[in-house]
Amino acid sequence: MSLKKQIPNIITLLNLLCGCIGVLFAVEGNLIMAAVFVGGGIFFDFFDGLAARKLNVQSELGLQLDSLADMVTSGLVPGIAMFKLLQRSFGNTAEASWDGGFFEFDFHPVALIGFVITLASAYRLANFNVDDRQDTSFIGLPTPANALLVLSIPMIITYQQNPLITQVLLNPYFLIGFSVLSAYLLNAELPLFALKFKDWSVKKNALRYSFIAISAILLVLLKYLALPVIMLLYILLSLIFKEQSQSAS
Repeated sequence: MSLKKQIPNIITLLNLLCGCIGVLFAVEGNLIMAAVFVGGGIFFDFFDGLAARKLNVQSELGLQLDSLADMVTSGLVPGIAMFKLLQRSFGNTAEASWDGGFFEFDFHPVALIGFVITLASAYRLANFNVDDRQDTSFIGLPTPANALLVLSIPMIITYQQNPLITQVLLNPYFLIGFSVLSAYLLNAELPLFALKFKDWSVKKNALRYSFIAISAILLVLLKYLALPVIMLLYILLSLIFKEQSQSAS
């Protein structure tokens, strides 16, 4: 077995490892550290595909492994995070104990709606593997982008420290609506450009470079509040430059 062929798979497994650690933090309610490890997983997710293309070792195994890793990092962790946020919105922060009674739930049942994000992520990832339209661009919001969108909520609450914004973000109706919208965006027939660079030329990647530059400026100006704005910008740019997003990838 060639080591060269396994380099992208090793990077993918690092994505999965970050996701596993993110799950541990999310279950404990430490959504900030969960977001940090999801960010690390997304970093590795970007470079595994890049490494496979540069080394010319793309494989069906790598494609399936990538989706399995994304399911944990960008599917399960945001689902748990939304579950925890909904728990908090209902004023329920109790933790279940190992010796709890049979069918004894220490959480508001509506909080389970948060896992619609995980279910929608699983469907999107499975569909991505069999949809030949998504070879050079995306149809629907990619799971890593959606994970960042979901995990921006605890980041904004923790670091923006705006009482009005916090009140809105922790409103259970907002979180339920956000979960449903997230599930819809993951599987909607929305053509979105991919941040995959086949080369570094400015002409062929003008849309990507522009998006990255604007995103950097928004992060400096708005900090964590920039994350949902960047996702909205991503969708709008993809729709405005629809033909370019599908052909220039």
